[in-house]
Amino acid sequence: MVNSLHSLFHSIATASTEQALRHRLMDGLSEPFGVQRWGIYLLDEHQNLAGFDVVGVSDAFVERYEKLGRAVDPVMCYVMANHAPAHEELVVPQGQWKHTALYQWCCSEYDHEHIMTGPLVGRGQLVGTIHFARVGETPAFGPMDLANLGAVCSHVSACLAELRRSPSFLSDSLTKRLTPRERQIASLVAQGLTNAEIGAELWITQNSVKQALKRMFRKLEVTARTEMVAKLQDRL
Repeated sequence: MVNSLHSLFHSIATASTEQALRHRLMDGLSEPFGVQRWGIYLLDEHQNLAGFDVVGVSDAFVERYEKLGRAVDPVMCYVMANHAPAHEELVVPQGQWKHTALYQWCCSEYDHEHIMTGPLVGRGQLVGTIHFARVGETPAFGPMDLANLGAVCSHVSACLAELRRSPSFLSDSLTKRLTPRERQIASLVAQGLTNAEIGAELWITQNSVKQALKRMFRKLEVTARTEMVAKLQDRL
């Protein structure tokens, strides 16, 4: 257990991109925790699901969890309130797990006998979660599992924070706020075209360009064309 955890810590620390980090986690999480289902959920600034990786459940399960399960998930409620890992035996009265709405609506189909969730945090808020489930006749999660998950979450949170400070990540996350048409307009603004010239290039009215720029300024939290171009530098 100790060796596999330290190997996982090293793998996390040496990930050079967020995608690499996610791949390494999915490859390395199951063995130290003895789980049959596991996943990573990443949230956007509005606490909505921005991306996920899962093993052992379908995308349909994730969709159902987001639609029905998250709001009634007692483990997630604890994690969100305390920014600390939890499992079902920590927050659900003994013998009541299979009577919860979460189990009946989401977990019963996949025989989730025990679940555990840990927080990924950044800038004082939840930026994601790590999820585990054991199925069938398996032991419940215990204090050591909570401690180990807390350590993993600390390493992942630190790595995410470092990766997200990189200029390439910041630029990518900014451009994702824009629609394809808005990215076209931003590219033409960067080339020095006026609103009228952009409209002619894209076969839209000058007023449409003006209104689009207003929306883009709000999305990018800027007040001028030059500021927008500087913020999107190298991504246009």
